[in-house]
Amino acid sequence: MASVANMQKCAFAGRSLVTRGTAVPRAPARGLRVAAASDRQMWLTGAEAPKHLDGSLPGDFGFDPLGLGTDPDRLKWYVEAEKTNGRWAMMAVAGILFTEATGFAPKWFNVGYEAGQDYPLPALIAIEAVVMGYIETKRLQGFKQTGKSGFLNAHPFDPAGMNSDSMALKEIKNGRLAMIAFVGFSVQALVTREGPLANLGAHMSDPFNVNITTSILKLPETLSQ
Repeated sequence: MASVANMQKCAFAGRSLVTRGTAVPRAPARGLRVAAASDRQMWLTGAEAPKHLDGSLPGDFGFDPLGLGTDPDRLKWYVEAEKTNGRWAMMAVAGILFTEATGFAPKWFNVGYEAGQDYPLPALIAIEAVVMGYIETKRLQGFKQTGKSGFLNAHPFDPAGMNSDSMALKEIKNGRLAMIAFVGFSVQALVTREGPLANLGAHMSDPFNVNITTSILKLPETLSQ
């Protein structure tokens, strides 16, 4: 801190008085000004978040290399779309693992095809179009009115009263992980024609001969079956 001493003349006593002036603060160091920003957790160490991602959204780690969220209205829709896809992915991954572990459906990717043989396809399409079309229309209308996604007339849909900042962050993290896992399950199904647990067991029993490299090398043989 720098201080200024002023000599003032006392009008009555005729002597000099020394008074202390107000402290003059120095400009804060640049490192201190950016400390808050540097403490923010980013998707990559040293990465800089774009201006439209200020850290206020749950799960915002400054990742938007294509600039898809620069439009505020579009960003709101992308946030809800990511949550919706994450929820579907979490249900799918849990269902795939459960049905394979219990032996109900060892090869999850064939279940829909096999079950569909007993039902007329046009009727299934018609029912799904009507039911899902109605639900999705209500969800879109609710989003336009409230800015939140939901189910029927509940926006957001939270019957258990668990909505909180902490749960929102956990949901988006688990949803992203589930979406990546489902892509992995799908690629495994294409390459090995097996479920994820069967692939894991085969790899653990013989990791040097059963791994991603050997599976890719055997892909032409697998596809010809």
